Amino acid sequence: MTVKTTLEQLEEVQTAITKVLEAQAAGQADKTITRARLDMLTAREEALLARYKAETTGAGIPHINIAIPKRSA
Repeated sequence: MTVKTTLEQLEEVQTAITKVLEAQAAGQADKTITRARLDMLTAREEALLARYKAETTGAGIPHINIAIPKRSA
């Protein structure tokens, strides 16, 4: 099993959200399939979006700018 990237996980969550919005539950008589809860998926999406933003923009990572002086000729 490979570890999925944040973007791949985010796409999965967004696909699941779409499915939840299309049909929350389906079935016949006593057999019913209920999809994931929208509130949980939305929270997961927000966490993944924040993580993806941090990974792609460097947000949250301290940036140290150490300038190396040029040698005089």
